[in-house]
Amino acid sequence: TAQPNAGAALKTGRSKKALEEPAARAPDVDSLGFQAMDRNVPGLSHVILQKLNMKSYEDYKSAMDGRKSGSDFGIRTYFDMFQKMEDTFKFCVECKKLPDALPDPKSLRRCKRCQNVYYCGVACQRANWPLHKKFCKKLKLVALDRLVEWLVFTGDIPFPTETWTKPARDVKGWEDWFSMQEQLEEKLGAIVAGRYMTLLWANSGKPRPEDAELRESIRRLVTDFHSRPLTIGLGLRLFGIDPLTRPLTVHVVGASHVETLNTRLTDYDELTRMFPGHQGVEMVMVGVDVVDGPIMRPPLTTLAPRGRVYLSSYKGLYHNFWESHVETKLAARPDLVVGFHPGFHACPDLLAGWLPTLLLLRDYRLPVLFTVYSEQELKASLQILVELETHVVGYASNPFASLRPEQVYSSPNKAPVYCSSHYIALLGAEAVPGAKELEDDDDDG
Repeated sequence: TAQPNAGAALKTGRSKKALEEPAARAPDVDSLGFQAMDRNVPGLSHVILQKLNMKSYEDYKSAMDGRKSGSDFGIRTYFDMFQKMEDTFKFCVECKKLPDALPDPKSLRRCKRCQNVYYCGVACQRANWPLHKKFCKKLKLVALDRLVEWLVFTGDIPFPTETWTKPARDVKGWEDWFSMQEQLEEKLGAIVAGRYMTLLWANSGKPRPEDAELRESIRRLVTDFHSRPLTIGLGLRLFGIDPLTRPLTVHVVGASHVETLNTRLTDYDELTRMFPGHQGVEMVMVGVDVVDGPIMRPPLTTLAPRGRVYLSSYKGLYHNFWESHVETKLAARPDLVVGFHPGFHACPDLLAGWLPTLLLLRDYRLPVLFTVYSEQELKASLQILVELETHVVGYASNPFASLRPEQVYSSPNKAPVYCSSHYIALLGAEAVPGAKELEDDDDDG
């Protein structure tokens, strides 16, 4: 449950440290193929796309789908695809050298235990072991899930789900959710024995794990897939917004390829299983990095269709979308605004980009739910929101956080993070001290 006025305790320090630029590290993290997750911009970077000879996220999606495309990715086989993707993780985790900087680029050796991190030689591996051994087991899961995730693109994951047999308020977390899935073991077994799982391990260049490990990986990836709709459902419940009484509109603000790459029109249908008999929910993905696809269609000007979750999107900044669509009635005013990992804590540039949106959400008193990757990010984000005099209704661990561990790519030997591990609930601006007394005085006069 949310902690009322949980942000109040943070007011005393008023430190500006959360806004300062983090110290630069060498080499530049983008040169390693990823934007740093500690800066909270995970996922595909343009460097990766270049290494795969791709120009856009749509190209990447086509390759992952196994579809032919007019573009020449330089990928002829599944083996080639998996090898090129693995190349983006190849750098010495101790000295940070990339393959190009080594006399023999093929001399990088992978840790046999985790199948994840690389070393340029025995000396670096020995020097790194005292640190790496703390994270080796977790990083093994990271590497496994990274490969099995391909089955999300092929459509094997997630498996079909049914209407919830318990009310949403009684489903406290993933254990309860999995307990409602009929014939769960049969569904997991079918994926493990399926064609694409066989193709994956025939072409990955890594030994196939035991079936029990693959089942656990599928379970983690299923939570990763459904974490977003279930977190939205949690947000509706936190604010007392009932989908059974009226059609609802939810805006996903700051949406990017993370939320929209390969997104299908049915990807948020778990909300219909969660709230059977709902009056209709429209989800509008708003962000400058929204990816073209089936959901790239205008927001509804009418009510969402009863009993369905309707996905639409807008490519651009949220405050521009508000002016061009919400104020002109081309799109509905939202009942809830959700931001998955907004990342405004990461650096001044990101905060500056978010500032108009944060102030709009505050001044229009919109119910807002933000998610973050870690407690460290939670503290930094709360500090900023308190400085902006936003009313923090509460914050807590998210019972529907993804169970899939993700590594900090630029520095893997850190504790993995989990998507939407915590949430922050906001509503309007903080009450100005003394305001109530002034109103009382006016009434007396």
